Amino acid sequence: MSSTALVTNDATALGMLAAILGFVFYTSGSRHPFWVKFYRFVPALLLCYFLPSLLNTFGVIDSEASKLYFVASRYLLPACLVLLILSVDLKAILGLGPKAVIMFLTGTLGIVIGGPIALLLTSVFDPELIGGNGPDAVWRGMTTLAGSWIGGGANQAAMKEIYDVGGHIFSVMVTVDVIVANLWMAVLLFLASKAKEIDARTGADTSAIETLKAKVEQYHAENARIPSLRDLMLIVAVGFGVTGLAHLAADFLGPYFEANYPWTEDYSLTSKFFWLVVIVTSIGLAMSFSPMRHLEAAGASKVASAFLYILVATIGLHMDVTKIVDTPVYFLVGIVWMLVHAGLMLLVAKLIKAPLFYLAVGSQANVGAAASAPVVAAAFHPALAPVGVLLAVFGYALGTYMAWLCGQLLQFVAG
Repeated sequence: MSSTALVTNDATALGMLAAILGFVFYTSGSRHPFWVKFYRFVPALLLCYFLPSLLNTFGVIDSEASKLYFVASRYLLPACLVLLILSVDLKAILGLGPKAVIMFLTGTLGIVIGGPIALLLTSVFDPELIGGNGPDAVWRGMTTLAGSWIGGGANQAAMKEIYDVGGHIFSVMVTVDVIVANLWMAVLLFLASKAKEIDARTGADTSAIETLKAKVEQYHAENARIPSLRDLMLIVAVGFGVTGLAHLAADFLGPYFEANYPWTEDYSLTSKFFWLVVIVTSIGLAMSFSPMRHLEAAGASKVASAFLYILVATIGLHMDVTKIVDTPVYFLVGIVWMLVHAGLMLLVAKLIKAPLFYLAVGSQANVGAAASAPVVAAAFHPALAPVGVLLAVFGYALGTYMAWLCGQLLQFVAG
């Protein structure tokens, strides 16, 4: 690993992240008055996300050179999804009703119209943002941001090709994507810790969510047991066994569709990561109807949560807030864009009295896709993580179409 960072060995970097997670969990469970008061205002999950970002910001670890996020997102995330979905009550999730889908689609609409609005508003401060039609025109770069914030990396790459985006503006927008999306995720994690108070104030109907959570808690109360080594090895076998199978299938399906049906890139079918998420989700759902679901009684979701927190730490490792000063006007565009998205979601949530959970997960399923939507969902309750996964997969399907529409609007605004 070639880097100027203080720590260039990923084993050492992983040890530091593990130590941070251990510190957060140790102190969050402490009865010391200082820590009790501290965690009343600062959610533990948010700290697991924020502290690793300081390692990148101050040059202790170089997130670009490190492979930890790749390993966590390709190995731990799929295993985590399988183990979380393993015991899912699909009927109860469907019983959550249409509000979750309405909030997700509202989030998509907020991204589509937020881009052109952000471009118009920020051009008041910097008129050079609009006009121009070359490869590095700002509006072209913003189309890739729309692709990422509605679908994911595959949709972002598709927009780069469809709108012939130049390398310079693309790299700028990738930075904006990482910083603004991660800041928004931090806001959502903070709001998740205040969900009960916010829902009580807005009068949202959380009965379906509470019913689902109660079912999971009742199952644990009636079936939970101290896990044996056999139980833990079965959990590991299922998690990583399905992950390996999904990688095998994804390594075939992605290139197959790319070689034989290149037009399916619009549906993300040429993306290996798309297939990885879809396959582990499908197998996990199938297993939830089999005796394998009883692994939950031995702590399958706790093992999955451990994987999830490692993923959270590696996501945080990619944030460097000091980069905002490099190209402030582009970050202003991204922040205004995200505010339009959030404002529209808040308005619709108020109108239909949707719980905060639907708003947060509907937003993150757009902006963060499958890598972080379950993180935000699990911040409310581990039983709700599959909702984030299912909505994120929905986002992959819509991503290219909606981002293309956003691109057309951006082109019109830019003249």
